[in-house]
Amino acid sequence: QDPGFASQALISKKLNDYRKVSPAGTKPDSSPKGPRGLGIRAEFLKQAGTSAPRSPRQDAAVTKDESSSQKAPWGINIMKKNKKSAPRAFGVRLEECQPAPDNKNVPLIVEACCKVVEDRGLEYMGIYRVPGNNAVVSSLQEQLNKGATEINLQDERWQDLNVISSLLKSFFRKLPEPLFTDDKYNDFIEANRIEDASERMRTLRKLIRDLPGHYYETLKFLVGHLKTIADHSEKNKMEPRNLALVFGPTLVRTSEDNMTDMVTHMPDRYKIVETLIQHSDWFFSDKEDKGEK
Repeated sequence: QDPGFASQALISKKLNDYRKVSPAGTKPDSSPKGPRGLGIRAEFLKQAGTSAPRSPRQDAAVTKDESSSQKAPWGINIMKKNKKSAPRAFGVRLEECQPAPDNKNVPLIVEACCKVVEDRGLEYMGIYRVPGNNAVVSSLQEQLNKGATEINLQDERWQDLNVISSLLKSFFRKLPEPLFTDDKYNDFIEANRIEDASERMRTLRKLIRDLPGHYYETLKFLVGHLKTIADHSEKNKMEPRNLALVFGPTLVRTSEDNMTDMVTHMPDRYKIVETLIQHSDWFFSDKEDKGEK
């Protein structure tokens, strides 16, 4: 037998066997990747039930949409969380101030300042009359207006009594609604001018008791503090009259104070605050309400 013919027959047999395995004449793919040309991502999509593969641009768009849908709830939550900012201390109404822990109707800043003065300044000569360093006072105001929920009394700035006393006066001076309120300001001025002493006192007391909750409680707290200062006037030289000269124009005023009122009502402002300090127990005691409030 011709060796060349035998070799040709063997080749033909192998070729026929190969064609029987792969009728289309292509090499069978034994890898787990799936049909040729689809690739790993296409096979994954096919198994997931996707009808056809997407282009890279389409995939990028889908990924972006999915990312946005996942992040949207977080964005909403963050906005809701930050919507309500921390309470400021200066230039806002009393009811919007950060409250003191022991009395929700008294601002934290008022309680803190009074505490510092009573702890270290009861015998300090000229307390509330001597101004503090303006730069330091402004620095504390800025810090407190950032929404501090706690006050660090160990801060060096809180060690200067003149700074703290000026800070307290500044707080009341910057109130958009004064402590005696715009609505009742003229009533207080008229009450102070009542000639009969007993009637004057009763009318003032009634007006004080009719103040809104935050204003009444803050006035009560402040007057009690000023009474404590006055009780040590032998050392600090700040009798009720002197304290009234300092606090009268700051407390008894209108939100739009004009020069005419400042001049014509100044004696009344002094006298009202002086009277409150002198008779603080009677004005703010609940024992003698007699149905007045």
